[in-house]
Amino acid sequence: MAEPSVVANAAGAPGAAVAAAAADCETEVLDDEPRNILMGIIAQLRKGMDLHRVTLPTFVLEPRSMCERITDFLAHQDLLTPLKSDPVERFVDVVRYFLSGWHIRPKGVKKPFNPVLGEIFRCRWDLDNGTQSFYVCEQVLHHPPVSAYFYASPENGVVITGELRPRARFLGNSAATMMEGGSTVTFTSLDGETYHITPPNMYARGILFGTMYIELGDTATIRCPKTDLVCCIEFKTKGYFVSSENNAISGKIKNDSTGEVIYKILGSWSDQMWLQPSKTSDKQLLFDAASAVCLTKIVHDVSEQEEFESRRLWDNVARAVIARDLDLATVEKTRIEDNQRLIVKDREARGVEWVPRFFEADGSQWKPRFLGSVPSDPAKAKAWLAEFLFASASTEMHSRFWAPADDKPQ
Repeated sequence: MAEPSVVANAAGAPGAAVAAAAADCETEVLDDEPRNILMGIIAQLRKGMDLHRVTLPTFVLEPRSMCERITDFLAHQDLLTPLKSDPVERFVDVVRYFLSGWHIRPKGVKKPFNPVLGEIFRCRWDLDNGTQSFYVCEQVLHHPPVSAYFYASPENGVVITGELRPRARFLGNSAATMMEGGSTVTFTSLDGETYHITPPNMYARGILFGTMYIELGDTATIRCPKTDLVCCIEFKTKGYFVSSENNAISGKIKNDSTGEVIYKILGSWSDQMWLQPSKTSDKQLLFDAASAVCLTKIVHDVSEQEEFESRRLWDNVARAVIARDLDLATVEKTRIEDNQRLIVKDREARGVEWVPRFFEADGSQWKPRFLGSVPSDPAKAKAWLAEFLFASASTEMHSRFWAPADDKPQ
């Protein structure tokens, strides 16, 4: 398979509607019928119940997969380059990069499709400095769900690996998605200097009464062992009795071993965020989400994708969701889920164990199985990744999702 050549938000593709809808999402008011459907589902739930196996109605779905959703956090990857010589400035750049991805979201309370086991999403970016970067995400587990991902920009000396393990819980008038897992940013040109990042949690409010909205909550952490720097960022929720600034954050960049505060962070993750030196009242703009321009990812056209690739797999569902044909979306989504159960049973009957294509277990975590094969030379690494990540699957296990008897649409 050749390198991808079709822009993600090309006119007429589902990506175009997704990109257009990924503006601000403060509130959502449901019509009576969707609200009644949702209330019917909620009536069967218990507080604290795991929502992973609960089938949600299609009107709460964002028309793309979680495997693609993760790329939002690479929409401003250029903030990591060029690498600064000062370790504190490098750390600030990593914090800025981490905070830059949260403002990209669909309107209303929506969730991406739950990826099927073995689903992949892959793309690349052509950066303004003439370099390229590459990304692949694979659903390595389905129960519980785990999405493992790899990003590399060899010419810029940046590698990002990570995994997301979302756990959804019903909380009454809210639903919480506890974002377990995290990512590691590595600067390969600096002797493998690493930054370990854990994300905040996500809350859907007003699902029983009131207006529905999404907010981030709890604490995210960025830590660099080599430079002894750490940043803890609190994502503030509105709460029941005390109101806070909309989507407010506050945090501190400090020396991990001494506790000395170097910078304070304040503002809103959906608007402007500021960096303030600890010993002055002056502040400088850290990131302006309102005016930020996202990098465009480049993806193979759906017609060129394999059966396990996100956009091809979910194409009919995404188009139906965008067209607000919820009956068709439900039918197409059910076909995917039924087929997934069918092929799992077939593997079990034949005694075949699923083996992920791009990742492998490393204790309780997942790592790219190909890392040891990537050349150290940046130019050679770029060429190798461009060929390897976008090559066609070499086994039927990784190339064929639909069961032979299935009458899937072409």
